[in-house]
Amino acid sequence: MKLNCVVVDDSSIQRMIITKLVNNHPNLHLIGDFSNAIEAKGCMTIHNVDLIFLDIEMPVISGFDFLDGLKTKPQIIFITSKAEYAMKAFDYDATDYLQKPIAVDRFNASVKRAIDMHLLKSETHDEDGEHIFIKSNLKKLKIFTAKIKWIEAFGDYVKVVTEEDSNLVLSTMKSFEKDLPKDKFVRVHKSYIINIDKVERFNSRFAEIGVTKIPLSRHKKEDLVKALAIN
Repeated sequence: MKLNCVVVDDSSIQRMIITKLVNNHPNLHLIGDFSNAIEAKGCMTIHNVDLIFLDIEMPVISGFDFLDGLKTKPQIIFITSKAEYAMKAFDYDATDYLQKPIAVDRFNASVKRAIDMHLLKSETHDEDGEHIFIKSNLKKLKIFTAKIKWIEAFGDYVKVVTEEDSNLVLSTMKSFEKDLPKDKFVRVHKSYIINIDKVERFNSRFAEIGVTKIPLSRHKKEDLVKALAIN
């Protein structure tokens, strides 16, 4: 598994150091690095972010002010040169607090803690999370909607693609769409419904989920943009 993460630090040198650590870690996927909180927040309205490496002392908007403005907060690993902010940082439920300069083993220990917390939350979500039941290969399967990446038309069937596998279900796209939470799924093409939380980037022609490019109908792109903005 990989955690989607962003780096926010006004120092270009520190961003370079942290992004190198992120890119070298097998369980992290860098969405972007930003010199200020405004750019980072703009990115997070489009992309699903699991973890933020966040500097505290930044011009205009501090790291704390940035978090105060977020409706949904990912995990936070604060990165700063000063120890004096540690107590306040943990008032924000920080996953960890790293002081510069950052040692590789200390960085890796913080990431491991973030991964463990992510897995724990996922297990809790699995027990009580929103789900649907599908019938595939004569078996009734419980599918958690948060794990669905996209649904694809497949002849008389629809193919439900999740984080773990895919299953064929005898159904129409229109019928299957009715069972999905409307605030998380958007029909972007006659043959595709996507989970907006899984979209990593998009342009006028495609929405990208991992390495897969999902085609966008011309008149459906606006629906996707609106859904991502709300989410």
